[in-house]
Amino acid sequence: MAPLPSDAGLVERVREMRPLLRERALRTEQERRVSAEVVSALTDAGVYRMNVPRRYGGYQSRLSTQVEVLGEIAAGCGSTGFMALNHAGCSYIAALFPDEAQDEIFTGPDVRIGGTLVPDAVAVATDNGYVVNGTSRFATGCQNADWHLLTARVASADGPPEVLWTAVPMAELEILDDWYVSGLAGSGSNSVVARDVFVPAHRVLPLGQLLGGGSASKANADDPFYRMPVLTLFCAWTAPNALGLARAALAEFTERIHRRGITYTFHERQYEAGVTHLQVAEAALKISCAELLTREFVARIESAAEHDEPYTQERRAEIRARSGYATRLCKEAVDLIASASGASSLRQDVPVQRAVRDLHALSVHSFVNPATNLELYGRVLSGLDAGTPFL
Repeated sequence: MAPLPSDAGLVERVREMRPLLRERALRTEQERRVSAEVVSALTDAGVYRMNVPRRYGGYQSRLSTQVEVLGEIAAGCGSTGFMALNHAGCSYIAALFPDEAQDEIFTGPDVRIGGTLVPDAVAVATDNGYVVNGTSRFATGCQNADWHLLTARVASADGPPEVLWTAVPMAELEILDDWYVSGLAGSGSNSVVARDVFVPAHRVLPLGQLLGGGSASKANADDPFYRMPVLTLFCAWTAPNALGLARAALAEFTERIHRRGITYTFHERQYEAGVTHLQVAEAALKISCAELLTREFVARIESAAEHDEPYTQERRAEIRARSGYATRLCKEAVDLIASASGASSLRQDVPVQRAVRDLHALSVHSFVNPATNLELYGRVLSGLDAGTPFL
């Protein structure tokens, strides 16, 4: 077997893809899914291997490397970046399933795995497994996935229903064409439907076990890489989507101001105007602050994994709050850039308007929603329980 490319090589290969992603971004949005050509390029670059166990040919890339990779993808196309982070996260979750399930799922290192955490489906216990029925919304990248990690509720006679992750081949699920949205429109986050799908017991992972830091995998049980809290990781995987969008918007803005003036003023070139200097400086500093916040909490996650440190509730709440705050800063920066970009930037072929809509969509995602995450962290700082197990 040829030696695996280094993390540095992975980032560079993805960076070289950015022109392709930028060129395909409008088409991706219009078709409401990532094209096969782009998925092939992501595969060739090794993006899908980042969280796949090494024994299956995966990379187990450092989290900081993954953040760089996902930021580079989002800088080219926000929708593609959002699909990539979802598939990266679900590959990590699949590595926590029983080893028998992993042998079925990871038949190659480039397998594409999607999933949803909204438990709208219902699972009924049967011999040696469960029968699953129901619709699972927000199945990002489902058209390009080989497997789907579908969450389902199991009724309980003496308490709240148990929630399970169930690993299902995409061929056994129906995809609904219902992803008509204003932001991240090309991510292909359609609903998928299970109709009497049988899931064997070894392809099931209780959500409670996952949130508690448990793993059903014996092969990965002692690997620090797979002991990082999943929801904390999703905060780390989602933040670079905002960073990539904001960086790209700023780069585009600083290029456009040399080609256009400010209508109904004496400024023939926007870059000469004092107001532009204030706008570009403030946007750049907001993005820099978001980068620093992200770099810091990613370093904390990596350090805790390296030294096997416990993840306290306060630490988890703080990381979730930081990811939300970084996203808010990026949104504010792009809103500022858009307000200074003039009416010509409303054209669909001008990326800044897409970045605005994509960041507005990202900001209401539960992992990085700024207001919700601040409240959770504030509760913990005030001596209260966070009020949610999703930390």
